[in-house]
Amino acid sequence: MRLLLVEDDNHVAAALSAVLARHGFHVTHARSGEEALQALVPEGPGFGVVLLDLGLPDQDGYEVCGKIRKLTSTPVIMVTARSDVRSRIHGLNLGADDYVVKPYDTGELLARIHAVSRRTAHEDAVPGTEDALRLGSVCIELPTRQVSVNGSVVQLTRKEFDLLALLAQRPGVVFRREQIISEVWRTSWEGTGRTLEVHVASLRAKLRMPALIETVRGVGYRLVAPAA
Repeated sequence: MRLLLVEDDNHVAAALSAVLARHGFHVTHARSGEEALQALVPEGPGFGVVLLDLGLPDQDGYEVCGKIRKLTSTPVIMVTARSDVRSRIHGLNLGADDYVVKPYDTGELLARIHAVSRRTAHEDAVPGTEDALRLGSVCIELPTRQVSVNGSVVQLTRKEFDLLALLAQRPGVVFRREQIISEVWRTSWEGTGRTLEVHVASLRAKLRMPALIETVRGVGYRLVAPAA
């Protein structure tokens, strides 16, 4: 797999590139946001994952993420020292697929890279055969992957849509955390659980329906269909 590593620290990049190479990755190193964007032009080589450090010398990492998302659907993993939920949600809203908080374990990073890369083979497939799911004021159009509330379109990331579509298949039914992670992230790695929590929080905020997705403590989540 080709991987674009966006990191301004040459020492960090060299060490990480060596580790990634040992695990079969072909790494291209970009030292700034501008270098990363140039590497992602349509006629470029194409990458399986972008590993984006937010501490860049020329542009804010969040800004770079937004620009990357306009150029390509390649999965983006943010690397940040900011561990608060608000910062993570902001990154996901800009189109990041996942995040890793510094200092991180190399095994964790590799697991997250493999998890988001597996998504690309399945992102267009949503369980179920209906064209649209209607839950009160919420409409989920499966073929176009578009969600609207009271007729107004709500912009969701891939994972947010997949998560909402999964829960909406069976309103009121509790989905175990392990099941959600398996079907949406297509991994059984336990560390994805925190990512699930952030995506749920982001969905509640974007849809402006805090009660839409109910947390069943110790088990998982269920969708509570709103009134029409």
